[in-house]
Amino acid sequence: MPFELTEDLVNQVESLIQNADDKALQKLLKDFHYADIAEILDELDLDEAMYIIKLLDSETTADILMELDEDNREKVLRNLSAKEIAEEIGELDTDDAADIISELPEERQQEVISQIEDEEHKAEIRELLAYDDDTAGGLMAKELVKVYETWTVAGCLRRIRGQAKEVTRVHSVYVVDKKNRLVGRLSLKDLIVAKSDQKISEIYISSVDCVNVNDDAEDVARVMQKYDLEAIPVVDDNQILLGRITIDDIVDLMKEEAEKDYQLAAGITSDVEADDSIWELTKARLPWLLIGMFGGIGAASIINGFSDAMTKFPALLMFIPLIQATAGNVGVQSSAIVVQGLANDTIDGKLFSRLLKEFLLGLVNGLAIAAIVLLISHFVFKTTYYESLTICVALITVIIMAALIGTFIPIFLDKRGIDAAVATGPFITTSNDVFGILMYFVIAKLILGF
Repeated sequence: MPFELTEDLVNQVESLIQNADDKALQKLLKDFHYADIAEILDELDLDEAMYIIKLLDSETTADILMELDEDNREKVLRNLSAKEIAEEIGELDTDDAADIISELPEERQQEVISQIEDEEHKAEIRELLAYDDDTAGGLMAKELVKVYETWTVAGCLRRIRGQAKEVTRVHSVYVVDKKNRLVGRLSLKDLIVAKSDQKISEIYISSVDCVNVNDDAEDVARVMQKYDLEAIPVVDDNQILLGRITIDDIVDLMKEEAEKDYQLAAGITSDVEADDSIWELTKARLPWLLIGMFGGIGAASIINGFSDAMTKFPALLMFIPLIQATAGNVGVQSSAIVVQGLANDTIDGKLFSRLLKEFLLGLVNGLAIAAIVLLISHFVFKTTYYESLTICVALITVIIMAALIGTFIPIFLDKRGIDAAVATGPFITTSNDVFGILMYFVIAKLILGF
């Protein structure tokens, strides 16, 4: 049965903590997955969460820490000593250990690292902390299974058993030469059926996908997605095998990037959550709100410049919201499709062909909407022929313009190394609102002659 977090379960855990019934609490949590226990802890207050963290063994609580909400994990870590954190980290793979340490203040990081007893583990964590978070080095773990091409099958099997004890999941066996350079991968099937005295160099597969330690994390995700890989080895410029990246790290990365892009598209400039302080939320939201405000003032100035025309043709005023809403919606639709294509690396072809396609799409949509508006404006709102014509021509023009802007800006930003997600939401909506209103009155002036 899938785990379900209920109020009764949380109340039961709280009651056992209050009664200090450790045996019953351990028995209750014994069969829960560590991710489920983390979900329970996220519902408790800090003292109650700390009680469980102190009660359970480090092997379990280390995994729980990785699954906790970031804010809750930060609070828990603040209440653990450097030695206690080091004990938790000792149970984690190097990539997860480095992630936890990187969340600590710099001084505390050194304290925790100094408390790690396993010198090899300590050195590997230090190495991972030196890489940028958004690179392959920042994602990789040092734990892997590797064999030398000069080994025999029998010797290889013995050594694999020893290495596999330190690796949570064995996705692949990598083959290296005497200089530790990656030369291929080993099929477990080929290894099992091979003769015991055969050399690994005779049976390994030389074709192996790998990434450079300095490659962008999103590029790594695209490679793993394209080739449907569960793990990928990481090498340096000299093809030295440094570590591996597993699919769970890529899933976490894609989730973080999706959340970041969603917030950027909504006009939020930094990574925030609903439980963050009012000040943090304000800093994240206010910049785009100010851009929207100035865009609104710009649109108001344009309308004010044509106030005489609206006195003479009051029907024009009624359709301003329609022009603005349509321009904003079309722009967001176009930019969202382009941003998605850029993220999935499916945008191909020349910019001109894509803009031509959007032009034709905008023309078709514009004609369809204009035909409906023509009937409604003329028969419902009793506008004159020329007023209806003005509104329809303006709608077609604005829809085409918004589609082109929504397509061009994300591609333009992406080519300059700027996250294309900023093009959606408030940016596109505001720019299309202003340009849409301007085009509306320019066309009105040409047709109505005011």
